[in-house]
Amino acid sequence: MTDIKNKVIRAVKLGDGDTGRIIGHSLKRLRELAGVTQEEMAERLEIGQGSVSKIEQRGDVHLLSLQRYVAALGATLRIEAAFPATREYANQFNLAFDPNTPDENQLVFPIFGDDVFPRQRDVVLSIRPQYSARILEGRKTVELRRRFPLSAPRGTIAYIYSTSPVRAMVGRAEIADVIKLPVKDIWRQYAKTAFIKRPDFDAYFEGVDEGFALEFANARPFTRPLTLSELRDRFGFEPPQSFLYATPILRKALHDEFPNVSD
Repeated sequence: MTDIKNKVIRAVKLGDGDTGRIIGHSLKRLRELAGVTQEEMAERLEIGQGSVSKIEQRGDVHLLSLQRYVAALGATLRIEAAFPATREYANQFNLAFDPNTPDENQLVFPIFGDDVFPRQRDVVLSIRPQYSARILEGRKTVELRRRFPLSAPRGTIAYIYSTSPVRAMVGRAEIADVIKLPVKDIWRQYAKTAFIKRPDFDAYFEGVDEGFALEFANARPFTRPLTLSELRDRFGFEPPQSFLYATPILRKALHDEFPNVSD
């Protein structure tokens, strides 16, 4: 399996020279590795063999045609953006989605393909103690935010950091849905379930026309809180003003240490 993988990597690796020619050569090598003849490829693509030959010689094809060629081999085309894994980029791209990390020097994000941004990160929400307690009791089922990614899939885990004076990670909940609405509609639909008073609501959403309602399910407290000092010492964690995305090491630790949260 490793040998095949290395052959494929060598087949598609770009070198110096004309990019179109290199892409065409890579497509030809992939086709040959897949054991497909030009005639068979032409039949699969429903084009003439001469057109297949032209693609493999020149490679200057539209993206959709390139996708169809790769799909005809039984593969999926992916195009990725690779950034240096400097602190600046690591902070800037601390998104809702995990990057690929082919090595410690790169952050790679897919920008084309069926699995674009496939791995959703868990989030950490900073919430005031009076609200976090109600969430973990199952009474407060909606949390409001000025901004939040609508693309967060259902079932994303929200780890709840209770702010001062508690200053600890106290539990978790599943995000059942993320709703974007005009602020006036958020108040009308979610004021009661969000347990927020009108003056606090108006002050929080001042200056924006739309906001986000995070609907929670299966909220559970941890068997023990993780204090801020412990979070800092073990994970370099700093509380967010609103939310952040859990790093892989923090997420793994929370998953391993709290597999059965308190009922």
